[in-house]
Amino acid sequence: MSEATMTIREMCDTYDVTPRTLRFYESKELLFPIREGQRRLFTKRDRARLQLILRGKRFGFSLEEIRQLLELYDIGDQQHTQIAKTYEVARQRLADMERQRDELTETIADLKEQLKWGERFVASMNKPKRAAE
Repeated sequence: MSEATMTIREMCDTYDVTPRTLRFYESKELLFPIREGQRRLFTKRDRARLQLILRGKRFGFSLEEIRQLLELYDIGDQQHTQIAKTYEVARQRLADMERQRDELTETIADLKEQLKWGERFVASMNKPKRAAE
């Protein structure tokens, strides 16, 4: 492997992704490997983009959001626009995640209350009934 490029297998091993994932990202115009016949060679730029893609996916960004943010790299303003837009999208994603967490916390509390009721109900059903006097 040259320091400048990596094969698809090396990318898979390094970033714990499948060849299918890399081809999918290529088809979505997120990665642009050098094609030598059937071989794909990934540059340092591709590796940096893949790291950003994987991080974005982990944070719940859509592939379209990730693609749009990556495209801002080439504007030529020393990444000011890209960083500002990424910050804006990330703040919104964080707000969404916090809202989802709050909803989930509330749902969990509701379910626990229902389980307590169910536990009491089942326990009352299992008590021996007194014989009629």
